[in-house]
Amino acid sequence: MRQPSPLRRSRRGWGKGKGGNPMAKILIVDDDPEFVEITRMILEANGYEVASASNGEEALQAMRQDKPDLVLLDVIMSTVLEGLNVSHEMQADPDLKDIPVIMVSCIITSPHASLFPTDEYIPIDAWISKPMDPDDLLDKVRRLIG
Repeated sequence: MRQPSPLRRSRRGWGKGKGGNPMAKILIVDDDPEFVEITRMILEANGYEVASASNGEEALQAMRQDKPDLVLLDVIMSTVLEGLNVSHEMQADPDLKDIPVIMVSCIITSPHASLFPTDEYIPIDAWISKPMDPDDLLDKVRRLIG
C-alpha cells in the first residue's frame, strides 16, 4: 500500500495553469514555517504549484514520491549543513540529479558561516541569501524552469 506523501501541497495540489498547461512544481525545503508561507504566496501568485518539506529526510522522500520541477533548499535545518547534504544526495541519485536547486540561506551572516565549505563543489544551480528579494527569487526560478 502506498504511503501518503510527506509533501504539504497547496490546497489545489499539482495542477494545470492557464490554458491547461501543467504548472511547474516547486518544493520548498525549510524548517521556518513563516519563510515557507511567504515564499509559497509569492510563487503561487506567479502561477507555480508549491509543496513544502521541513527537513532533508522528508524532502528526499517527497522528491522520490512526486518529483518536483525545482527545489528551494535551505542550508540550516535540523543540522547546520543539512541542506548541503541533501544537495549532495540529490546529485548522487539518478532520479533526482537533474532537478534544479536554488539554495536559500542566511548561513553567510550566521555564527555558522565558518562551517560552510568554500572550497568544494556544491551541486546547486543558484544561491539566494535571506532575507530574500521576491523579484530575485522569481528571476532565478524563471531562468531555471520558465
